[in-house]
Amino acid sequence: MTISGTTRLYVVLGDPVAQVQSPGLLNPLFAELGLDAVLVPVHAPASQLEGIVAGLKAVANLDGIFVTVPHKAAAAGLADRCGPMVEITGSANVLRREADGRWYAENFDGTGFVAGLVEAGHDPQAQKVFLAGAGGAGSAIAAALLAAGADRLVVCDPDTAKLTSLQARLDAHWPGRTSVSAEPDIAGADIVVNATPLGLRPEDPLPFRPAELAPRSVVADIIMKPRETRLLREAAALGHRVHHGIHMLDGQMDSYRAFFGLGTLPSRGM
Repeated sequence: MTISGTTRLYVVLGDPVAQVQSPGLLNPLFAELGLDAVLVPVHAPASQLEGIVAGLKAVANLDGIFVTVPHKAAAAGLADRCGPMVEITGSANVLRREADGRWYAENFDGTGFVAGLVEAGHDPQAQKVFLAGAGGAGSAIAAALLAAGADRLVVCDPDTAKLTSLQARLDAHWPGRTSVSAEPDIAGADIVVNATPLGLRPEDPLPFRPAELAPRSVVADIIMKPRETRLLREAAALGHRVHHGIHMLDGQMDSYRAFFGLGTLPSRGM
């Protein structure tokens, strides 16, 4: 990759940011598409986020901002316009500069997560799903699971105000299919999802106890680094099917290409 004065810039904001995997996927995609563009990680402490985003918006050759933990809810409020999933979830994971200079936000975490689940053979349709985490990614995943036909969704988060707000937004679109709890309630769940940051560090506690899972549940983690979180290791040791975090990012690649108007991949032929 050659970076020059004509290179278009994209950034991914997080705190921490060392774990992000998007540069390793997006930069090869830019190269394959023949684009003079680069995605770089930016460590953005939460206390400085608003100022950092304001500065980035003023960079004339910056075309897009990707957002990871813990900034997704805050990022929604820093956009000039928001897409439908942002309105439902209250969070954003990507912003683009529009032709008029304004910034438009959308959230593909949920649709990407569900796409990855389906691709791996774990279709959530008619399933009972437990979701730990009602933050930016968790909110988007909750909406996408209901849109994909999950029969019942239980969302757990210690922040009861956040839970109540999310349930109200979900019930406005999918009434009566979501229940919430401040403590994990994984009994009878077909699919369980960790959408919290627990697992980024080796010393983190588990978001729920794998020993309490129904037999042969699907256990999914959205953490991408480390790939094998403690949760996934313990679940696999108990005989459960596990689903890794990188699938959520893989499932968003087509959405990113369309959102940023990056073009289509060349045909590889036979």
